[in-house]
Amino acid sequence: MDASTKGREEATRAALEEGKAHFVFRSERPRLLAHALGNAALGILIVVMLWWVVAEAMMFIRGVAFPTPPETLIALWEALRGADVNGESIYTHTTVSLSRWGQGYLIALVIGLTLGMAFGTLPRLHEIGMVSVYVFQMIPGLAWIPIAMLIFGLGETATVFIIAMTAIPPLVINTAGGIREVPTVFTRVARMSGKDDSATFFQVLLPAASLSIINGMRIGLANGWRVLIAAEMVVGVALGLGFSIYQSRYNLDFTAAFVCIVVICMIGLAIEKLLFVSMENRVRHRLGLDREDLI
Repeated sequence: MDASTKGREEATRAALEEGKAHFVFRSERPRLLAHALGNAALGILIVVMLWWVVAEAMMFIRGVAFPTPPETLIALWEALRGADVNGESIYTHTTVSLSRWGQGYLIALVIGLTLGMAFGTLPRLHEIGMVSVYVFQMIPGLAWIPIAMLIFGLGETATVFIIAMTAIPPLVINTAGGIREVPTVFTRVARMSGKDDSATFFQVLLPAASLSIINGMRIGLANGWRVLIAAEMVVGVALGLGFSIYQSRYNLDFTAAFVCIVVICMIGLAIEKLLFVSMENRVRHRLGLDREDLI
């Protein structure tokens, strides 16, 4: 131990003995926020650098005009200022895609959470119903396209159906699994304290399973968002980010396609960081499971 450290310890000890010491507790949130932003920036930088390397390699090896990050960002800036992207503004394409996704995801939330809570609390229903859910889970999102076209034809309804069917299984599986994994001692204590079945479910089971439910919502959202873009390329819609990407192949405007891809990634990242990470942190705090690496 060096002299300066020893001197500080002696001064602290003396202050404590004389009652003159005081402690100031500062919030860790600014430091954690800066840490999270730094990690996010580093992750994005890695993706951009890999993209740039691939673009330069393709132009060198194959001689194709592969859009680079600077070219895409310039085109994105022009699109944000009002330039058309495959016949419409980027705002119109984005709004239409978000509307379709919102409708499908809302349907999936209602059905998925309801079934998940039922399967999680009723063992017999779980044994029978989860088999069907696992079957649907195995069906790729794009495989729902011909089924949707046969049932609803081409258009908006088919797209919403595909989103819902892709998002429902992870919601059911994670909700039911989270409820079933709650230790039985929790319910025993609740009943011993006089809570009825309804109070036990809403005040004990759901809060204890909330992290698993949030993960199901996160996976369902990602599944629905990905299949939306694919469905817009196929199911006869004339607007949307997926439609714009698909249209770019005919216009040979691949920069416009990359602009839409960047918008898709930005929306997904914003939803993850601003919605789900925030929800998860609040639940962890209420459950006493705070982690310093989350914001």
